Amino acid sequence: MATIRKEIEIERSKEFVWDAIRDVGAIHERLVPGFVVDCKLEGDSRIVTFPNGMVVRELIVAVDDETCRHAWSARGGHLTHHNASIQVFPDGREKCRVIWIADLMPNEIAQTVGEMIQHGLNTMKQTLETSPARG
Repeated sequence: MATIRKEIEIERSKEFVWDAIRDVGAIHERLVPGFVVDCKLEGDSRIVTFPNGMVVRELIVAVDDETCRHAWSARGGHLTHHNASIQVFPDGREKCRVIWIADLMPNEIAQTVGEMIQHGLNTMKQTLETSPARG
């Protein structure tokens, strides 16, 4: 099983970033627009559509406000196994670190998924650093 770990610094408070991440049904609008083009909640899952047309069902495993951690498990595409989490840590007063960890099979797609995760983090950084504070 392949493990991918990526992290990025975001010039926003932990609370601001966590508020967008925890809104699991609006990631295509608030968190990673363009990286995800549609997201619909269905029970305990969300259906995520990527720009290339790939649709993945993601089981929402946890949204933990105490640890600022969201965990999910993806179904679809070439994945035979996938579980991931994203967690926010303070890194000063107005910036934070976001760490995204994914375990997946088959191992052969790890590089492609790793590139997708990095693209998602870059989109997240750009989106959140340019988004106005919510009132």
